Amino acid sequence: MCLAIPARVAELLDNDGAVVELGGVRKEISLALVDGVGVGDYVIVHVGYALNRLDPEEAEKTLQLFAELGESLT
Repeated sequence: MCLAIPARVAELLDNDGAVVELGGVRKEISLALVDGVGVGDYVIVHVGYALNRLDPEEAEKTLQLFAELGESLT
C-alpha cells in the first residue's frame, strides 16, 4: 500500500529541493516533478517527491481527516 500525504512547503532549496513541514516534522524533498511551487504552498508528497500542488483548503481537509483517523485509533 502506498500513501501520499499533503505537506506545506517551508523552505526552497537549490537543485529543485524543498523542506516541507507536517505536524512539526520537517523533511527535505524533491520538487523536480512539479513546477511553480513556492513557500507556503501545499504539495502531495510520496517517497520524497512532490507529485503535485494542492489547493490549501483541500490540504487542510485531508490533514484534518488524518488527524481524526489517528484519534480514533488511540
